[in-house]
Amino acid sequence: MESLKPRKLRTVDVARRAGCSVQQVRNLERDGVLPPARRTDNGYRIYGEIHVRSALAYQALSAGAGPPEARKIIRAAHESAVPAMLALLDAAHARLDTERTELRQAKRAAEAISDEPIEDVRPADSMSISELAAALGVRPSTLRHWDAEGLAIPDRDSTRGTRRYTPAQVRDARIVHQLRKAGYRIEPLRTLMPELRRTRRSEEVIAALAARDASIEARSRALLDGAAALSSVLSLVTGNSGS
Repeated sequence: MESLKPRKLRTVDVARRAGCSVQQVRNLERDGVLPPARRTDNGYRIYGEIHVRSALAYQALSAGAGPPEARKIIRAAHESAVPAMLALLDAAHARLDTERTELRQAKRAAEAISDEPIEDVRPADSMSISELAAALGVRPSTLRHWDAEGLAIPDRDSTRGTRRYTPAQVRDARIVHQLRKAGYRIEPLRTLMPELRRTRRSEEVIAALAARDASIEARSRALLDGAAALSSVLSLVTGNSGS
């Protein structure tokens, strides 16, 4: 097992062991992710094991919860604010759990929606923007935004310019709604939805959701790694043996 005895480390030593750049080490110290380094008489920084462990914990937590939350968690550890630190970690896990639940629902819904028949429908089956908004539980402004982004494009009345959604366009809006609930951003949906309209295949939706599933798993694993590294940081903080 690696010794946790205090060691005098240079900036480059911390960077190498943490797998980041020298400038990143300085930035992390500036942001409070690393505790302040000691200085030699001629101004050189002297780091210790706690700086390496803090940098490693930050990288993992950042991948799992995002940089702002990772900074909060690490700072709480340095301040020995264990309840606050644990609450932040719990909140990060809870967000992932919510995403995972919504993703499961979206997978089931997207499969069913993609297989819905859209042939042999009557014009009377079309919906106004207010009717569709109410059916989906979104605001009409959301549907207007999806229209502007090319995600769910309705027909327009030639005289009044009002939006009218055919059954195929309702289907598009329902798919967009489910993918947005699963956390999919507008930009990748711009690429996905035109292909879905052309092919009417479910494979693209399933592949998109599978990619989101992989992202959630990777972030969960990163949080697990970050928690282990964070425990090491906390041990050094409470033992006063890291600098």
